[in-house]
Amino acid sequence: MLRKYVVIGSLNLLVAVALGAFGAHGLKSILTASQLNTYETGVHYHMIHALGILAIALLSAHLKTSRQLLWSGRLLFTGIILFSGSLYLLSVTGIKILGIITPLGGVAFLLGWLLLAVAALRNS
Repeated sequence: MLRKYVVIGSLNLLVAVALGAFGAHGLKSILTASQLNTYETGVHYHMIHALGILAIALLSAHLKTSRQLLWSGRLLFTGIILFSGSLYLLSVTGIKILGIITPLGGVAFLLGWLLLAVAALRNS
């Protein structure tokens, strides 16, 4: 679990930094201020939750591996795809219906953090 989640977290941070740079340099003159703000929100949450995945990887070396710990990482990754991914697409395409997906990613984030807390509490 440690190696797998370090790779997932690291690669997500790499993608988040690349997308952040692309937004700041490539999209700044193309998107409206509102669209750019939406895009930047996606990057912000992408980075935070990629760091969360790295934290889960590091904690897996100290906590007993459990379904809750495993699913916390899976849910944070799912949240990145749904939440940040929908914001990226929404901002660059203007397709408003994509906004329906964003809250599903937010729920995945919340459940991921909750399961991490449960895993820590159940650790003996």
